[in-house]
Amino acid sequence: MPQMAPLSWLNLFFFFITVFLIFNSMNYFFFNKPSLSNNKKSIKKTKTNWKW
Repeated sequence: MPQMAPLSWLNLFFFFITVFLIFNSMNYFFFNKPSLSNNKKSIKKTKTNWKW
């Protein structure tokens, strides 16, 4: 692409890497995870009897 030749490819690379890292960190830190303390009552352990 000769139209983009005057751009600094290293700056473009760093720009996309920072956008990628910001996007991933926002998805990781702003996602509401269900707390495990509220779900302890709903977890039921079932014992399986293998008959073989």
